[in-house]
Amino acid sequence: MRKIDDCTLTYEQHTNIKKEAERLLNEADAFGNFPTHVSDIMSAAKVYEIEEDVLSESFVNKLRQEIGEIGSTLRKALNKVIGLFDARDRLVFIDRSLHTVKQTFIRLHETAHGFLSWQRDMYAVVEDCQQSLAPDVADLFDREANVFASEVLFQLNGFITEANDHEFSIFTPIKVGKKYGASIYSSIRQYVSKNPKPCTVIVLDPPVPTDNFGFTAQLRRNISSPSFKEHFGELQLPNQFTPDDKIGAMIPVGKRKASGKREISLVDKNGVDHECIAEAFTQGYQVFILILNIKAQTSKTIIVPIAYGT
Repeated sequence: MRKIDDCTLTYEQHTNIKKEAERLLNEADAFGNFPTHVSDIMSAAKVYEIEEDVLSESFVNKLRQEIGEIGSTLRKALNKVIGLFDARDRLVFIDRSLHTVKQTFIRLHETAHGFLSWQRDMYAVVEDCQQSLAPDVADLFDREANVFASEVLFQLNGFITEANDHEFSIFTPIKVGKKYGASIYSSIRQYVSKNPKPCTVIVLDPPVPTDNFGFTAQLRRNISSPSFKEHFGELQLPNQFTPDDKIGAMIPVGKRKASGKREISLVDKNGVDHECIAEAFTQGYQVFILILNIKAQTSKTIIVPIAYGT
């Protein structure tokens, strides 16, 4: 089922987050250093990571009991804890079993809890799980931390400025994002949400084979650039795709990782048909269908953050 992004901030909220991210990047002397120097950023924020792999269920339960006994506030995770910030000693704990780039984003998310002045004194301990780090998280506390982590990781508009110097392609954010130390997923999201071009990306779960040698791929979410939304609004997409539709036919299957560029058409919110170029890629965990509306391209540059996440 489609997951609706609910991680946008108001203009004022985002301005404050971006201002704090810029301040920390400057204090860490991190601008222009690649991959983004997370250890220097955490040091400048005066938060300290425990490098030992101690974030076990027993450790979390013991910490919860301790917090309860002293009557301090605890922000409890909904399920398995993968990141934790102990505000009492400004300590960060990370689940070491996670992929390296996932750990990078969690470090910055926990750093946000300790660096943002209006967050750091709210709880003695903050637990984070997959839900609190998801791009469709509804809670403002975690949305702010996610946006802060993305702004720091991608060095504000550094990533999108560099990416826009390259050909528009699904492979551009993958290449540039690797330079910044970001995951493929977060790089593609950042590429689309901040892109001045009218583009969108449809994110699907990996295809599941069916009995008739076909497949189905469930819709995960859809992210669009501001200028794309102006023409199309929210795309009306089915909950799943098959090889029989124009989007599903592009999904790489077997050993294929990409589809190559193809021409497709989309109907905008006024019923007008638009010529588009679409390109698909998968890294095995998600399928990304990147679509550029070539008819409505504009030279006007508008960089407005829409969505963030890992």
